[in-house]
Amino acid sequence: MGKNNPGPIQGAFRGDQRPAGDLAVGRNAVLELLKGKREVECVYLWEEDPSKGQPLSRIAGMARERGIPVKRVDVRKLEHLAGGLHHQGVVAVAAAFSYSTLEEILARAGEEPPFLVLADGIEDPHNLGAIIRTAEAAGAHGLIIPKRGGVGLTPIVGRTSAGAVEHLPVARVPNLTAAIQQLQKRGIWVYCADMGGQPWDQTDLRGPLALVVGSEGFGVSRLVRETCDGAVSLPMCGKVNSLNASVAAGILLYEAVRQRTGSASPSHQK
Repeated sequence: MGKNNPGPIQGAFRGDQRPAGDLAVGRNAVLELLKGKREVECVYLWEEDPSKGQPLSRIAGMARERGIPVKRVDVRKLEHLAGGLHHQGVVAVAAAFSYSTLEEILARAGEEPPFLVLADGIEDPHNLGAIIRTAEAAGAHGLIIPKRGGVGLTPIVGRTSAGAVEHLPVARVPNLTAAIQQLQKRGIWVYCADMGGQPWDQTDLRGPLALVVGSEGFGVSRLVRETCDGAVSLPMCGKVNSLNASVAAGILLYEAVRQRTGSASPSHQK
């Protein structure tokens, strides 16, 4: 999977906050971005819109038609995003990398049992990047993330993945629950990481498998948890009651690797 880089877009963060080329700042720049084919992570609109004109409403409508999240923010947020450029009440963040489709990821598995990771609402780009890096190293066939409620393929995600994002396909789906149901129809078992699940080393992770990791603060969402075939938990023997999302993902991924490379594991039945 290569970078989707048609050329710089107006706007950049100062310093090392965000590399140039992934922001569109101002109404015309954002409109042109939305008219094009480049993936867009999010559109930020001034919550007050003192002009009361049509341009921002048109931008919001175009974004929603493409399924792009639209967030209303205060002027300080826009000024921070724009990095000193005249934002005119709107800033858009374009994807730094191209996305794959769910079907492309499943096709990548070929004759092997599919081995997938789903990120449910991961908001920290460093965590998502670390998950991508570990998933690629563990031999996963792809990662699935939601269009809303989590970070996308930003430059920070790419840097944290240490280049793994160039090799591990990432699909961005409108509804994670619907994607899980689609996987289940294809015979793929879906397990989420949850403190109320069965012990991680007593769960069969050898066959067609998708592991769901929840957000940093809230874990896996209720509907996703109810849709999964089961849940797996990690022992918490110390004073803290949770692990970093990328750490939990790494442990579960490599337990799956251990089982899938020949070690015995409990059986499950559909």
